[in-house]
Amino acid sequence: MPRFLFPELVLKAENLSCRRGGRLIFEGLSFRLGNSEAIALTGRNGAGKSSLIAMLCGRLRPAGGEMRIEGAEDAPLAELSHLVGHRDGLKVTLTAQENLVFAQALLGEAGASPQDALSAVGLPHVAGLPVGYLSAGQRRRVALARLLVSRRPFWLLDEPMAALDAAAQAMLAGLMRDHLAQGGAILAATHGPLGLETARELRIGP
Repeated sequence: MPRFLFPELVLKAENLSCRRGGRLIFEGLSFRLGNSEAIALTGRNGAGKSSLIAMLCGRLRPAGGEMRIEGAEDAPLAELSHLVGHRDGLKVTLTAQENLVFAQALLGEAGASPQDALSAVGLPHVAGLPVGYLSAGQRRRVALARLLVSRRPFWLLDEPMAALDAAAQAMLAGLMRDHLAQGGAILAATHGPLGLETARELRIGP
């Protein structure tokens, strides 16, 4: 058996359904996600990809079905996961490094230092710049650097390749492969390839 950084955990979702504004978005959705596994979540716009991620991180209650994590005692998924959504969630008046220092203190389970995390995403030179001065692609990379400053087993990513050029997409694919090699797990909503050969597709809707 491989030796992982993370304990053996399995996220199980059974017969999930979602309603928004009284409208049924999806129903009967089931899947499992364990150590070193990746899921590419696909579907047309409006199919419910972002809604599913919101459910998993505790921001939206399912209309039906259940979710549980085996091997985590009573810890909810929100405390075991990183979310990188459509919005970068950065404080524009703080520097890139200050944003990561804040994230590390908030999330706990310290991983890489903020400076090392910025180096890993190719941005060591912007550490002292306010995020508001950065380009959209640079801000996205700072947001992704939060994945590294706190060790959490589940990465929930909503269109993670958005605003990234080809080099940055390859960089992110490398970070995701490293996370999987450590026993982490990834669920990523995407309209394009993730660069992960082992990812299996979970499609919502037709």
